[in-house]
Amino acid sequence: MKANFRTRPIRSTVLTAVCAAVFALGLAGCVTTSEQQSREPDPAFARRLVTYASREAPGTIVVDPGSHYLYLLLQNGQAVRYGVGVGGEGFGWSGVATVHTKQQWPDWYPPAEMLERKPELRERMVQLQSGLGMHGGPENPIGARALYLWQGKKDSLYRIHGTNEPWTIGHNVSAGCIRMTNEDITDLYDRAPVGTKVVVLPTASAPVASAQ
Repeated sequence: MKANFRTRPIRSTVLTAVCAAVFALGLAGCVTTSEQQSREPDPAFARRLVTYASREAPGTIVVDPGSHYLYLLLQNGQAVRYGVGVGGEGFGWSGVATVHTKQQWPDWYPPAEMLERKPELRERMVQLQSGLGMHGGPENPIGARALYLWQGKKDSLYRIHGTNEPWTIGHNVSAGCIRMTNEDITDLYDRAPVGTKVVVLPTASAPVASAQ
């Protein structure tokens, strides 16, 4: 695993994407729940190398929704720490899953529940191979990259993906997904292969990480 912690730039049009994903039990996709006055990312959630105590093996992804961080565990008690936006009240999820597939510029298929809550989204939908949705690309709500999480042989409907709203990182802003900046999800995508274990912690039980 390469220990390159510089932001890997992707083309600027990436940042026109907006967050959308779904999580277990059929609840709907990520939607921003509040407007942020500043459109700049909070530097407290910038990607960095940290010391992180965990019983999980190197290569595991650990998501701590309570502190709005995602950790990719490395050797010798270190980790790459990324800031994330997480689900709002009533849309949380915790458990263990596996990265089943990864996609660059994935298509988006919003669930029926989301279209019922936000009927204006139908204007942006077209008929795709797998149903009503939006083609992958800069305007796609899932962003530049997506990791699809399964539990055993079943799709959890839970995703880790990008957003063009970097000011929402560090907040409870979505309906269950884990959102990252497009630069950070691209970095994680390159580091985490299919089969990676993902542990989403309950909000009340988060280990403490110390920055180096």
